[in-house]
Amino acid sequence: MMPAAVGSPLVWPRQALSEALRSVWPAAQVDVVSSTPSTNTALMDWVRNGSSEAGPRLLVAEAQTAGRGRLGRTWVAQAGASLTFSLALPLAPGDWSGLSLAVGVALAQALDPCDGPLPADAPGVRIGLKWPNDLWLVDRQAPGRKLGGILVETVAVGAVRWVVVGVGLNVRPPVGEVPAGVSLACLAEWLPGITVPDALARVVSPLAQALKQFESTGFAPFAPHYAVRDLLRGRAITLSHHPDITQGVAEGVADDGALRVRSAQGLSLIYSGEVSVRPDGFPHVPITPMEDMA
Repeated sequence: MMPAAVGSPLVWPRQALSEALRSVWPAAQVDVVSSTPSTNTALMDWVRNGSSEAGPRLLVAEAQTAGRGRLGRTWVAQAGASLTFSLALPLAPGDWSGLSLAVGVALAQALDPCDGPLPADAPGVRIGLKWPNDLWLVDRQAPGRKLGGILVETVAVGAVRWVVVGVGLNVRPPVGEVPAGVSLACLAEWLPGITVPDALARVVSPLAQALKQFESTGFAPFAPHYAVRDLLRGRAITLSHHPDITQGVAEGVADDGALRVRSAQGLSLIYSGEVSVRPDGFPHVPITPMEDMA
């Protein structure tokens, strides 16, 4: 059966999504809207307004018109082409460091289960992770193209801290012309025939389980899985928005999710939110429908 074309009505597996979430959080709810400015903004407002007493909530938008990424960036998503959703839940980890990286690991493993180095005879495409919160589609002949991104925000409600995890993924090519020079990666290149609802069904349960594990263990158990998909490790990188370091070589991530950078100042630990990172030698990727979900 051919996948539905972009713009066709989407059929969401609501019952399966609800069951997957309620196996972890019994009071979880699932909502799908045709369009919203930002799923993260909607859930942050929902939590602040006290509605979160009902329990964790997954909010899916078929189209998003004013999505938010890191550093105040904005982006839009087209119905049937992009998967955009946010998950709000109370969370109490001992250490919040590395949460966006753990989410990235869960998503990458759900979409690309071969969690190890690319075998010599395997297809030349894999899903890699670019610190701190990007998923890239990688092939043998090029460093890769951005596939999706993660935005993590928290808000306190009394003594309880809630987290809103926003995810955006390019699933299928958008309708209309792609601007000249744009390098657009889509999940359908890796999983032919996949639809936006299919992609959500693949990632919801692994994401829920990863968040539950992170609450108990922190990032450390995710670190080895991150390492095999780490697109920065061993590369010369340029840092922006950092007071002391502008260039160095990435040496992987620490057990708390910090980026290890070797520079003239020695080995430094860089934490999510402090810097923007673009690896030297990666092509400049112009803004795409997903590029600013950084």
